[in-house]
This record gives sequence, C-alpha cells and structure tokens, in this order.
Amino acid sequence: MGTHEIHTVRGFEKVDRFTLRVWFEDGTEQLIDFEPVLAGEIFEPLRDPEYFGRVRLDEEIGTLTWPNGADFDPSTLYHWPRYGAALAALAASWSPGRQSRRG
Repeated sequence: MGTHEIHTVRGFEKVDRFTLRVWFEDGTEQLIDFEPVLAGEIFEPLRDPEYFGRVRLDEEIGTLTWPNGADFDPSTLYHWPRYGAALAALAASWSPGRQSRRG
C-alpha cells in the first residue's frame, strides 16, 4: 500500500474562466481547468463563472474553497495530471448528455 502524501495549497491565480494556476508548499504548481469536473450537487453551482470566481484559499485546511462548501483535496490538486481525467469522467456520469459550455 502506498502512503497518502500531504500537500497544501499556498496560493492561486485565475487564468481563464474555469482555470486556476495553483501553487503548493514545495514550490510546484499546477494549471488546472476545472470545467470538466463541475457537476453534481456541490460542484454544479461553480459552472457559473461569477460564482467560480468566488474561490478562496482556506489557509487552515490548505486548499481552495467556494462559498457553498465545495473544495478539493489538496493532494488531488497537486496530482491533477494523474486524477483529472478520472474526475472528469465521474462528473460526466453525474450529468449525462451535458456538453462543455466552452465555445
């Protein structure tokens, strides 16, 4: 069994409508397009670009949060290239037939 790495988000900047550049405690960063994973009861409200823009860094828990309580495990954000596609597939299964709003 592998160990669960502990990572914390130290900062972020909005790059595009649903894309954030996220910095971590070790100086690394990820460029994350969240649009493909914005589905389901908690994450669907974030599809509103204005609401998505209300993202904040919760320094106590070390991750990004939104006013409705939506957040992502900081280790998932850290390893987004590893987990992003699987999360997008899961989100698509919650909203079958929904197309990307990007145009």
